Amino acid sequence: MAGKRRQFGRVRKLPSGRYQARYLGPDGQLRPAPETFRTKRDADDWLADKQTEMRRGDWQDPAAGKVAFGPWIKERELTSTTRQLYGSLLKHHLEPVLGAVNLAEISPPLVRSWRADKLAAGTGPTTVAKAYALLRAILGTAVSDELIRRNPCQVKGASTVHTPERPTATVQEVYALATAVQPRFRALVLMAGFLGLRWGELIGLHRRDIDLEQGTLRVRRAVAELENGQREIKAPKSAAGKRTVSIPGVIVPEIRQHLETYAEGGADGRVFIGAKGATPRRNHFNLLWHKACRKAGIKGCISMIYGTRGTPWPRQPVRVRGS
Repeated sequence: MAGKRRQFGRVRKLPSGRYQARYLGPDGQLRPAPETFRTKRDADDWLADKQTEMRRGDWQDPAAGKVAFGPWIKERELTSTTRQLYGSLLKHHLEPVLGAVNLAEISPPLVRSWRADKLAAGTGPTTVAKAYALLRAILGTAVSDELIRRNPCQVKGASTVHTPERPTATVQEVYALATAVQPRFRALVLMAGFLGLRWGELIGLHRRDIDLEQGTLRVRRAVAELENGQREIKAPKSAAGKRTVSIPGVIVPEIRQHLETYAEGGADGRVFIGAKGATPRRNHFNLLWHKACRKAGIKGCISMIYGTRGTPWPRQPVRVRGS
């Protein structure tokens, strides 16, 4: 009497003595098991699990997870600065370890090990948190696209950036710094201190943005500097970033004098320009800022006003006490 024919999948014995299992997937393709089995029973059990997955609708193409995660950035609508940041995180922190690993093979233990190794090697916690957040976002998309079943980034709080409270400057310190810096940047320091504007927002100001009669300033744009030296004019990231700011009366004369002496002419003229008419660059101003800090004799100046990638000008502006 002939044996009962298998209804799902096939098992065959290889010349090595091990067993190979194969099955017909929902896509009509014959799918082999990723490994061979020591016994026929083990092969049968593996096929039974696959059949259960298909009946529950949990089956996924085993080859779908074999996709590099680098192209994820190219598929997103990102600002140039964000794309630049993500590219740097991929290049320096994700790809060296995970670049050769298929998405389907990135497991929670591998993610934990990668994160622990980065911290142990001295990579800053903020950088590690940003890299982890990017990895989690990429793998979250892979889950949505049904390339993998679950996101292996499961370290609680690993993507949280802990920013220490920043020191605040007194009114006297802000004026001391404004006096110590080059005269053409005196108003810039005062506006950063009293109006809470970021470097890119200040450099992006035009004359038409300032109404000294009403005592207001309109933030409409910001200038972002890229690593390749190019600059990009962009709108603030959020609706709250595009805003009208009140100008304290005490610095209105300072701004008026600056506009009369240093600003570019015309309604569309730039408020802050260098001695040769160029838009100031952050790295050049940093040199002037360091010098002003030393001249004013204000300790902690570098941490009081700072920004991304270790630069001393603020991404978040200097805060003034007692104003």
